[in-house]
Amino acid sequence: MKLFEMNHVKKSFDGNIVLKNISLSVQEGEVVAIIGPSGSGKSTLLRCATLLETMDDGDLYYLGEPAAKSEGGHAIYAPNAELKKIERQFGLVFQNFNLFPHYSVMKNIMDAPIHVQKRDRAEVQKEAEALLQKMGLSDRADYYPCQLSGGQQQRVSIARALAMKPKILFFDEPTSALDPELTGEILKVITELAKEKMTMVIVTHEMNFAKDVSDRMIFMDQGVIVEELSPEELFASTNQRTKEFLGKYHILNH
Repeated sequence: MKLFEMNHVKKSFDGNIVLKNISLSVQEGEVVAIIGPSGSGKSTLLRCATLLETMDDGDLYYLGEPAAKSEGGHAIYAPNAELKKIERQFGLVFQNFNLFPHYSVMKNIMDAPIHVQKRDRAEVQKEAEALLQKMGLSDRADYYPCQLSGGQQQRVSIARALAMKPKILFFDEPTSALDPELTGEILKVITELAKEKMTMVIVTHEMNFAKDVSDRMIFMDQGVIVEELSPEELFASTNQRTKEFLGKYHILNH
């Protein structure tokens, strides 16, 4: 089942074209990694997908429901009430955690399910405890973000996204703000989620991780999708731009 779809998406900032006619779709249970040089449009793509940026033109669908449709060369968005429903389908994990500093770990995780989704507090608390256990943070429930390492904060933000029971999770460079040894903790969590068949779209610079965890990889450059292939095919690609980009990384062959 197609959970998410973008067609012919265009986005400019101050006349500078960042996304040029981007189309992609994601099936349920699929892990898609998006790679490419800085400034290639990866984060903008994710921000358009998650309604943080407005597309200039193009279609955006979740579970077949239109969040935006192209009409007369412009993206026309669904009414707010519709968008609110659509927002519940996805979760987003940012590179800089975006936790509420004045909320405890537990409150960070429980707040939106209770106040946005109007779910039962006791049930939400039980789920939050299970998520903390899954993240290896059961002993940190009453801590505040400033008392945690970057890796712990990022695990809390993943738990917070999962608490909303999204159908699809987006990650924007989830390890770029972390030291190398903390990066491993996060990649391990995401790898576990992939094994559980969580649908994910991950913008990342971690090539070996992307190769191991994704079903499909998208290589972006200068606002276009250059190639969209399985990891094996992408790393064996003869495309000049793809080869040049991947050539900068030390890729492990398993």
